[in-house]
Order: sequence, then C-alpha cells, then structure tokens
Amino acid sequence: MALLQIREIGDPVLRTETNKVKEVTDKTRDLLDNMQETMYDANGVGLAAPQVGISKAITVIDIGNELLEFINPEIINESERTYIDEEGCLSIPNETGKVERAYGVTVKALDREGKEFELEAEGLLARAIQHELDHLNGVLFTDKTI
Repeated sequence: MALLQIREIGDPVLRTETNKVKEVTDKTRDLLDNMQETMYDANGVGLAAPQVGISKAITVIDIGNELLEFINPEIINESERTYIDEEGCLSIPNETGKVERAYGVTVKALDREGKEFELEAEGLLARAIQHELDHLNGVLFTDKTI
C-alpha cells in the first residue's frame, strides 16, 4: 500500500464530476487500499478518489465502526428529517462549517468484488456518505455551509 497526496481546495480535480467505474479490477482494489491508508494516516473519516487526484466514483469511509468502501455510489433514498452539524474536509485544512444534511440515507453501490449492495445509514455515517458523494460530483462542503 502507498500513501497518496491529498489534493487541496483550488485543485481543479476537486470541482470535476467523476466517471463511473466500468469494471472492478485489481487496480481498483489497489486504489481502495491506498485510499484507506491515506485516510487513516490523515486522521480522516472519509476520502473520495478526487481528493487523491483520481476522477473515479470511489470513496472510503470509516467513522470509527468499520471501513466501508463504495464504488459508483448513489443515494437512492434520503429522510425528510434533516439536521445541521459542523463539517470539515481533508481537502480544506483548518476550516469547518455548519452544513444541513439528511439525517438518514440509503445508498446503493458496488463493493470491491463488483457486487451491488445497499446500505441504510443515519446520523454521522449518513452525513459522511453525503459529504463524500458530494466530492464525486465536484461539490465541497463549503458550497453548502449555512
């Protein structure tokens, strides 16, 4: 595994909509492993591929319970209930802001073997999923601060 360089605000890759992964390969799994190592090294709870300069729809998240890997993730349902909380981002060091997000989401994605799965999440995990999926669409949390 290898640490990857985290891109910071101002890098155009952070504002670019990602491409879907056409086929999950060993190269995809290597990227997931390297993103995981990079996220943990930076003390993050999530990392999207654009944050390491790769315009692919891939993200890893670990809010402290377990590592979750998402390839081509898509939110298929979100709660009407929302809440506001403080967010930060590895690509925007030393800056936080209050963002309103859905309290719960259902996400559909592929795992590292290319199998589709669905996950229901609430609270911090739902927030992290929404934050990371925003990255896949070129959106930063600072675009949504209130």
